[in-house]
Amino acid sequence: MNGGAPRAVWLLWPADPHGISAKSVAQRLVQIGRPSHLVWNPVTGEIVQSLPATRAACGLPGDVNRHGRVCVQIRVLGSVHEPFTDSKMDGLNEILAWLDSWKIPRSWPAGPPLPYPHSVAAPRSGRAWATGGHFGLSQVPGTTEGDPGAIDISRITGDDGSSVRVPLPRVALNGSRRVRGGQDPATLADDAANQAIQSGLGHLAGHEVSLGSRLSSE
Repeated sequence: MNGGAPRAVWLLWPADPHGISAKSVAQRLVQIGRPSHLVWNPVTGEIVQSLPATRAACGLPGDVNRHGRVCVQIRVLGSVHEPFTDSKMDGLNEILAWLDSWKIPRSWPAGPPLPYPHSVAAPRSGRAWATGGHFGLSQVPGTTEGDPGAIDISRITGDDGSSVRVPLPRVALNGSRRVRGGQDPATLADDAANQAIQSGLGHLAGHEVSLGSRLSSE
């Protein structure tokens, strides 16, 4: 990663979340060389992590994937015509706690994503992008896509998404140990590769981890 403000990007995988699993979409994304950090079915609550937060995903144009200390990409099963924020959004709290642990502000510097198809021609502000926080794919510089559509950002981050909240302590996933002493999780992973899931690493040595709703603070 290139360093800078941490951010999260919400993208869609066009599919009916009632009829397809997050695991099958995650596997398909890996097959076509476009893995996201998380794939989420907001109806069933299934969450699959395919990459550690400290590794660049492949859903954005070129080097934009590497912007920020982390640039977490969350692929949501749904449609631009039916905002996923109108669904149950099971598992959202676990995702937000994990994003908080990477100190991603609960703010939307570019405001709410526009409804489709207006979102295709939406402004992609480099200044807003540089501040970090949460973004829809249609707000990321260099993109041409229109997803996720008119999602209700207040249902994701609370309020209107304009306030920056104090992040929670960094957590590890699936029962791994909490990072202590301010150590960089990427360094710890390099130094202790046998600790398979540490500080958000859900994919190590080719292993995929399905998180479901079991994000752990331990």
